[in-house]
Amino acid sequence: MKVSSPTTAPSAPSQTAAASAASPISLSPVRVQGRSTDLIGSMKIDPDADYSNVGKARVLTQTTTMKTFQDRMIDNISDYSRRVDAAVNFNTNNSSINMRGLDQNRILTTIDGIRSIWSNNGARGLEGGISGYDFNSLSAIDVVKNASSSFFGTGALGGVVAMRTLEPEDILKPGKTVGGLTKLTYDGSSESAYLNQAFAARYHNTVMLVQGGFQDGSETGNRGTVGGVGTTRTKRDPASYTQGNFLGKIQHYFAGGHRIGLTGEVFDRNYNENTLSNINSTYSTYRTLEETKRSRVSGGYDYKSVNPLAFISEAHLIAYWQKVDTIANTASNRLIAPVGIYDRNDKLTTSSYGVTGSVSSNVFTGPFHHAITLGGEAYLTDTSEYAAGRDNCTASIWTCAYLHNNQSDMPNVHGTDLGAIVQDRIGYGKHEWLHITPGFRFDWYKRAPQQTASYTANAIYDGFPAASSTSHFSPKVLAEVRVADKVTLYAQYNTAFRAPSANELYLTYGGTGSYAAIGNPALKPETSRGWEAGVRYGDSKRGANISVYDNYYHNFIDQITTTADAAGIDGNFPFGVFKYVNRQRVRIYGVEARANWTFGEHWLAWTSLAYSDGKDQQEHVHLNSVAPFRGIVGVGYVSDRWGANFSTTFAAARNKVQDPSSSLNKTPGYAIFDLNGWYSPTFFPNMKIQAGMYNMFNKRYYSALDIPDSSTVKKAYYSQPGRSFKVTALINF
Repeated sequence: MKVSSPTTAPSAPSQTAAASAASPISLSPVRVQGRSTDLIGSMKIDPDADYSNVGKARVLTQTTTMKTFQDRMIDNISDYSRRVDAAVNFNTNNSSINMRGLDQNRILTTIDGIRSIWSNNGARGLEGGISGYDFNSLSAIDVVKNASSSFFGTGALGGVVAMRTLEPEDILKPGKTVGGLTKLTYDGSSESAYLNQAFAARYHNTVMLVQGGFQDGSETGNRGTVGGVGTTRTKRDPASYTQGNFLGKIQHYFAGGHRIGLTGEVFDRNYNENTLSNINSTYSTYRTLEETKRSRVSGGYDYKSVNPLAFISEAHLIAYWQKVDTIANTASNRLIAPVGIYDRNDKLTTSSYGVTGSVSSNVFTGPFHHAITLGGEAYLTDTSEYAAGRDNCTASIWTCAYLHNNQSDMPNVHGTDLGAIVQDRIGYGKHEWLHITPGFRFDWYKRAPQQTASYTANAIYDGFPAASSTSHFSPKVLAEVRVADKVTLYAQYNTAFRAPSANELYLTYGGTGSYAAIGNPALKPETSRGWEAGVRYGDSKRGANISVYDNYYHNFIDQITTTADAAGIDGNFPFGVFKYVNRQRVRIYGVEARANWTFGEHWLAWTSLAYSDGKDQQEHVHLNSVAPFRGIVGVGYVSDRWGANFSTTFAAARNKVQDPSSSLNKTPGYAIFDLNGWYSPTFFPNMKIQAGMYNMFNKRYYSALDIPDSSTVKKAYYSQPGRSFKVTALINF
């Protein structure tokens, strides 16, 4: 909702009334006035709003709404990367978002302001967790491609991806008390069908929403041509998957701009694969099941003052509980000792519960307007891991030194995290043409291992590890100068950090006579410092942004190969000891640009470009987590009844890799083309039929980040899908 209010800071409180004639500003919408249209409109997401008070300054944040998702047929983060933002990648190899050369738990992902949980057991190939949501339950994504620990705390080294789930106001049409959205999709790239249904209702100043989704499909195809079994296979291993989610919300508005709400969410995804590429002289059958389950309950309070210059302008508070289960199951038959059934079921569970919030206040000192935000976060986590299994192992079979089951690969770990935020956005001059925003966050964390019988049963248990605890101070300063109408220059110095994860601290896997992979309780948190400068013009209708950045990372956590003596463990490990350590110096720098333009009555165009380079300055090797130069260029036509979009995604070849002697991670450049269109019939204007053709010319290409650092199968196995088709029916009522 747009509210007319002053933007020029008064030199004294007596001037406030006179300043009310100044130009209008846009406020992030949270308030309600009691009328139906105001209630519904108050929560409509404004992609041009300035959310500086909650850590997402407009010059650093790109907001993409559900309308863009629907118009460009975006159903997952990979689609978003391909059709919206070239600087955002999804790494299917480890199921994580990648920005500016960082991924996994170095990118902070939040859902409705609650930090998502990254799962990784460190030894058995089980990782993910942050992808445990249904993209079709989202109303918008805010992307902050900047180190943001000064506001968001641990994990924001590469930036923040803040996802917002559907609100009742996204479904309810003006003047309506009930509404719904039905979406049915067929995606040929994975021969999958999606069904999503949302329903919203309003009774006086109370609104509610229920949303559910279900997917059923198979493996995502590639351009491999060789079938059969074993490591020569280049076609994707056949698989089937199901995915379901449920989202429920109820919210009540009070006069004066207050809202309280309660949210519940459940997600479950199963991926069942017949892993033919693993069938060889050791295994005659090999099936794997990967499952991610996430549940959460949260309550929230939001306040937005009618007067943007009120002493308390806004406040937010969230209390939550969530749980993530990441499960990997292997069922196979061994042909060599131990002959017969070989089953493994590894489960990693993390529960978290906590509170996070902030309050913003306006203070005037002479010619300066201070928008001061105080905030904090406190949350507890409990992490546990257990690897169950069965086989025909006996003490006389030497191979069994590698086959560990019915044990925990780390102790249960109880975590405590506390954070406190101070930020002051200082405005100066006519219409506040200058803003200086200093801020800092202080964090303290502790990871306390808990003794369990399943951990002491570990094959290389060597005593109980120590707790890990420290604190960190993350300052920043952002300068914004409006040099012309809708043109802002900005520069920021920023810092960030990431606390070590439970498995990095306490992993204990292996057996004497084979090898070992262990954690390191003495790990220091990863830290970074960096600069970013850029210029931003316009808004979501007509705008552009270009930025350059240079970030330095210290105590980068990585696994190295060492010896038992150097690692401080007892035993004979002829095939190596792998231990987590801190690397001292890593640098990643780059440039990003994007633009969008709506011209004429029906036409629009957009582009996004991203280049980055990264290197371990201690080892003098490039980082495989850094994507090559990528770009997107698109053009669209929209009328009352039909529309179409045509876009190309292109990337340069990647030759700067960690191991230059290997061709595995080197990828050729490519350009692919996508076309989609929609039609809304006059006899049923609430329905929209969409169809799209992707990779129109059936190009074989590779996403560099999807290729692992080592592999037993041929490179063609990791090629991307060829030509595919997608059809969607959307019904709004």
